[in-house]
Amino acid sequence: MRDKQNILIIGAGLCGSLLALRLGQRGFNVSVYEKRPDLRKVNINAGRSINLALSNRGIKAMKLVGLDSKVKQLCIPMNGRMIHDEKGNTFLSSYSGRDYEYINSISRADLNALLLTEAEKHENVVIHFNKKCESVNFEKTTALFKDYETNTQFIEDADVIIGTDGAGSALRKSYYLGKKFLFSFSQDYLTHGYKELCILPKGKNDFKIFKNALHIWPRGSFMLIALPNLDGSFTVTLFLSYNEGVYNFNGLNTDEKVLEFFKKEFPDALALMPNLLEDFNNNPTAPLGTVKCSPWHYKGNTLLMGDAAHAIVPFYGQGMNASFEDVVEFDNVLDKNLNNWKAIFETYEKSRKKDTDAIADLAIDNFYEMRDHVANPIFQEKRKLEMTLEKAFPNEYASKYALVTFNENLGYYEAMLKGRAQDKAILNLLSEGEINVNDDLRSILNKITKETQKILEEDNVAKLK
Repeated sequence: MRDKQNILIIGAGLCGSLLALRLGQRGFNVSVYEKRPDLRKVNINAGRSINLALSNRGIKAMKLVGLDSKVKQLCIPMNGRMIHDEKGNTFLSSYSGRDYEYINSISRADLNALLLTEAEKHENVVIHFNKKCESVNFEKTTALFKDYETNTQFIEDADVIIGTDGAGSALRKSYYLGKKFLFSFSQDYLTHGYKELCILPKGKNDFKIFKNALHIWPRGSFMLIALPNLDGSFTVTLFLSYNEGVYNFNGLNTDEKVLEFFKKEFPDALALMPNLLEDFNNNPTAPLGTVKCSPWHYKGNTLLMGDAAHAIVPFYGQGMNASFEDVVEFDNVLDKNLNNWKAIFETYEKSRKKDTDAIADLAIDNFYEMRDHVANPIFQEKRKLEMTLEKAFPNEYASKYALVTFNENLGYYEAMLKGRAQDKAILNLLSEGEINVNDDLRSILNKITKETQKILEEDNVAKLK
């Protein structure tokens, strides 16, 4: 493709700003339109940030655009999950048996601001704020915008329009409402929503609880999590059903009920949060859902990317990483020097969609794992065994979590297939008494490998692969 073509990007969030930066680096003329104000000038979090967990796939994208060292300065390493039980006891469950594998807590706003600033350093990249996309004419390759500052509408055209405008994508909505081609779309919500809370710093840059972990209070049908921030605070998120169970968001409608809930279920967290009621009353309760659709593109005119194409729930910490990986994979397709945008879009979607479907399914799996299973004795035994195997055989064994999170050159789909089979193998062997944490580790690894391969072959015969 010739570099000087004009590309219009809808949405200047994480995916859109990274895409604008990378396309700008490649020499394309890029115009980005964002409905929100410039987050570098106005605080627009509105209690919905859900801190990000940056891992290897996202870091690979940062290396692609030359920002890995700058991004590292914004990160706090998290080596594992710090589990808080009902009695206030804690134990650390490592993410990996390899010391160099960990995830990073990073502020969404700080990362987005960095990407915007770096993108704007390129003369061929222009970012417009307070411009909401109303609809897209994907046949004419034009987009209708509303200018919030002048309260007027205007139309922009381009050679290509790419929608990185999130789960509520205007481009995806135009595909659906246009009825010009067969377009499949699903939007599935969990019965749970989330509310953002906060643990304030102990002092300047001083943390009230252990800094280098993702803290989890698993309580079966609901949970609380907390991720560290550079200023010593923790962003806390409550995941709770809207209307099911003894406690639910609809029922927590007075200060007394909120305090009763936290005193009973999260007393140690409550002791750290004198600001609880203020946060609970001021911050919105937001839904959690998964978006899948196809196709992502229309001819050679328009393309969906990031959450606009495949929004997922946050429980694998891969939403941002998956969107960043979209940009990496799209960049790889551009390197193939295909003749036209239609060929580029088709090649990209064909290679990418199976992986984004896989991480969406894995994120749902991890929701149940985080709220239910992390406190289960057999799960804890399984995790202890996996950490031991990763430490003893760092080049031979990787857990499902490690395959997904730390193996950036392995697609999500392949990671899911192998990881699920491996999990099933270990749980089968443990429950049947075929392996024990005190057995010879090489013998254990051989049994797990053999059982995993057997399950993979059975799944293949059953057409589950």
